[in-house]
Amino acid sequence: MKSTFTKFATIALALTLGLGSSAAVAADPAEIRIDWATYNPLSLLVKKEGLLEKAFEKDGIAIRWVQSAGSNKALEYLNAGSIDFGSTAGAAALIARVNGNPIKSIYVYSRPEWTALVTGKVSAISTVADLKGKTVAVTRGTDPHIFLVRALADAGLKADDVNFVLLQHADGRLALSRGDVDAWAGLDPLMAAAEVEEGAKLFYRKPENNSWGVLNTPERFATDHPEIVKRVLAVYEDARKKALADPSAVKAVLVEAAKLPDAVIERQLGRTDLSSSRIGDAQRETILKAGLALQQAGVLPAEADIEKSVDELIDPSFSQALIQ
Repeated sequence: MKSTFTKFATIALALTLGLGSSAAVAADPAEIRIDWATYNPLSLLVKKEGLLEKAFEKDGIAIRWVQSAGSNKALEYLNAGSIDFGSTAGAAALIARVNGNPIKSIYVYSRPEWTALVTGKVSAISTVADLKGKTVAVTRGTDPHIFLVRALADAGLKADDVNFVLLQHADGRLALSRGDVDAWAGLDPLMAAAEVEEGAKLFYRKPENNSWGVLNTPERFATDHPEIVKRVLAVYEDARKKALADPSAVKAVLVEAAKLPDAVIERQLGRTDLSSSRIGDAQRETILKAGLALQQAGVLPAEADIEKSVDELIDPSFSQALIQ
């Protein structure tokens, strides 16, 4: 009888303390897995200078870096649980959320004009309408893909009017330079390299249709480790301030990581705004417009509640304390 009472008392105490409930505070992870990407210059600065390693050394938490070759890859890693923080375009993150990837967008690492529609130096293509019946290299599930779909819709074309050639960004640039495709939905710094090194033309630009660069984390990780998330963002914020104070530092790490000439990196950074980091209404508006346009174009399901998905995606709570 006494042992039974003791058992129930132990269970009651555990529930009272939250030890047997989902409200329990999760133990710190043994390592933080985070991506780096050439389209996210701040990630390169954080990695190069070992800022996360220094911040978490006293806690005994290791840092594991994983390269993302595009938003699609970062989102795959997040969905598979391979990384805890991933760099994507805001609209790409929304598509993932609508399709069941439970992520939160928690920080702005840049506001870039990182995508445009690109063609070769001697191409006769000069407008989006000229793409009808042509081949266009594009990376599915990324901001260039979204940008292309919206550009076609604005020009009165459908995706079926163009032959999409699905390639990763680097392969898309190579296909354009070889003449294997008529155009490419480009992404910096590869797009800047095509301009500087090959005379490629950005024949369609619309900066406002480039969605923000956002850092994402799985919803479960944000719930289980809120203080870890805040500390990671604080490190990112330190890197952003350094990049603004010393542009040469971020340029140097980008040149090294991308293995591209100074002139190319200058072109990329010249159209990359690092002045914002809090995520909130401005990002919500841009991402919502992109989502509604994609729904109208048939990329997102007609029955999807885009506004609700955007609200579920954007979590401003972790970046509110950051000083701009």
